[in-house]
Amino acid sequence: MNYQHQVILSIGSNQGNRLQHIESAIASIHQEVGTVVKVSRLYETPSWGFESEAFYNCALVMHTQRSAHEVLEKVLGVEQKLGRIRSEIQGYQSRVIDIDVIAFDEEIILSDELQVPHPAMQERMFVLVPMRDLNLDWKHPILQKYLPELLRASEDKSNCKVIQKLDAPLAKMHLEQFNYIAIEGNIGAGKTTLTTKIAEDFNAKTVLERFADNPFLPKFYEDQARYAFPLEMSFLADRYQQIADDLAQFDLFKDFIIADYHIFKSLIFAKVTLTEDEYRLYRKLFEIIYKEMPKPDLYVYLYQNTDRLLENIRNRGRSYEQEIPADYLDKINKGYLDYIKSQTDLNILIIDVSERDFVKNQEDYVFILEQIQQKVAT
Repeated sequence: MNYQHQVILSIGSNQGNRLQHIESAIASIHQEVGTVVKVSRLYETPSWGFESEAFYNCALVMHTQRSAHEVLEKVLGVEQKLGRIRSEIQGYQSRVIDIDVIAFDEEIILSDELQVPHPAMQERMFVLVPMRDLNLDWKHPILQKYLPELLRASEDKSNCKVIQKLDAPLAKMHLEQFNYIAIEGNIGAGKTTLTTKIAEDFNAKTVLERFADNPFLPKFYEDQARYAFPLEMSFLADRYQQIADDLAQFDLFKDFIIADYHIFKSLIFAKVTLTEDEYRLYRKLFEIIYKEMPKPDLYVYLYQNTDRLLENIRNRGRSYEQEIPADYLDKINKGYLDYIKSQTDLNILIIDVSERDFVKNQEDYVFILEQIQQKVAT
């Protein structure tokens, strides 16, 4: 099940510097609307439905958690920013930039503002031919036809001439050079959300912690002193088993793997929750296990201040987390930072996301990707 929506956009321009307008649109969409993961080649096509200069056209695939109507609102904003002035005159006309929402997953949406799939897409070679470059397993939900069938059935015989290759913004990022990335953070920092987004955008394998299955967790939040040791032992056994099982399926030298935790978190939480005697015993067991575990090529720590963590915990609504005290989160954060300071052979990146929302704000998500990319470059 995908965490994000797959959106297909068609972009066209037949005024001014057409290539620059197209490239600016792609960059703005990636920065402001959603993650542009694939872009077709650039085509020159004759104007459609009216006499005018030829158009440059392309298509792209974007991942986003926005609704279809939010996407429409955002792309209209990009058009306006790039100089598009929508006329009240009916019919087709020349334009600096034109961005159409062609498909939103395989949904059917019929509203006054938006119709998807685009009602005329099957009639337009300047939409279908660039879409073919995207190599999508997409089926028209109304016509029940895949793209090759739509191309064969189209009555539009316009010539679509290839002009050049266009780069997707993600093509400049090579996060996969870190074969194994672990994303860590305090409770409510958003590590699982970020892990899942990056994995979908970069086609990576995921290792996600099975925290919700731990039967001791709700009991621990009710009575920490009584359930701390069985909770931490249970987590340690489960994390060891899961990492061993999941990583065994992958090639650590070839696959791109991203995890929402690193097993060292077990020791961090144990130090906060256990008594001194319990912790000494726990640490002996942990060190035996830790020696066998593969270490990530990059360890990313998402720092958030405690007020923001508490807000996130409230918003996600897990009943057993609602009474977590602020001082407990403070201790966990200190444990992480002390651990990070003690590591001399681990490649570490700390990103402060206290004032960022990488789910709602695409700019914040792109910022995080760029921070990771800078570590690749160094």
